[in-house]
Amino acid sequence: MASRKTSPLDLAVGERRCRRITRHYAKTFFFASHCLPRLIRRHSYAVYGFCRWADNAVDEATDLDDATRRLDHVRTVLALAYSDAPAPSGVLAFRKTLRDRAIPRRLFDDLLDGMAMDLTEDRYPDYPALDLYCYRVAGVVGLMMTHVFGYRDECCLPQALALGRAMQLTNILRDVREDLDRGRIYLPQDELVRFGVSEGQLAEQRVDDSFRAFMRFQIDRARQAYAESEQGVPFLIGAASRLTVRVMGRLYGGILDEIERLDYDVFQTRAHVSTPRKLRLLTACQRETISESLRRSWS
Repeated sequence: MASRKTSPLDLAVGERRCRRITRHYAKTFFFASHCLPRLIRRHSYAVYGFCRWADNAVDEATDLDDATRRLDHVRTVLALAYSDAPAPSGVLAFRKTLRDRAIPRRLFDDLLDGMAMDLTEDRYPDYPALDLYCYRVAGVVGLMMTHVFGYRDECCLPQALALGRAMQLTNILRDVREDLDRGRIYLPQDELVRFGVSEGQLAEQRVDDSFRAFMRFQIDRARQAYAESEQGVPFLIGAASRLTVRVMGRLYGGILDEIERLDYDVFQTRAHVSTPRKLRLLTACQRETISESLRRSWS
């Protein structure tokens, strides 16, 4: 079947839908995205909109069979986006981003493989197993966004992966209680044993010296990944893109600071960065990016 020409109205409707999804579900990214030029911002919303829609589709399943059917549907929609066939407005906006920014399909295939892991895995025996999960559900998103922003050298791609992994590990540390409520523990099992933290203790929401030591170890790991990711920022095209990635890293890294401020009690309070602190971090990132741009112009 021949595809009809995509109208500007179709694209506008799809772009607005992607923006609404991002604004509702990704408040930190939506805050940082305002640093971007309008076109890059639209592309970033299209990528995030698809990723969040896919995640919600699976999370809202009533049982494993329903989740499997939903994930199969998401794979069908992904194939549609990479085709020339007629499609709904949201898919059309996503398709335009895939083509304009040349985002490889394998990245989305890996993402959906990560979502499939949540259908069968609720424990991770060690960090390498968890790291594979983090790569699939978040690291590849870092690579997708690097294509959206544009880059001058592929040497920045490992750093983009590091940022995605760091952000996912931050989510895991922040959301221990919520994950427990869903019957999931994303914390490496062998490291829990090493630090003397049992699943029973997690269920009791008991914070003691062993749990604090475990959390400090994980926070140090996440911070090392954030530090690695910073090395790739100068290779992104455009000061606005470099600023946005810096802001995202600093805001998510700030969640780790808040966990420490709570004395590692992630059970009673969900750690978050306050709006005043977000603004202070944004200002600091702006100064750093301007200074970097000035050095670049004189080099």
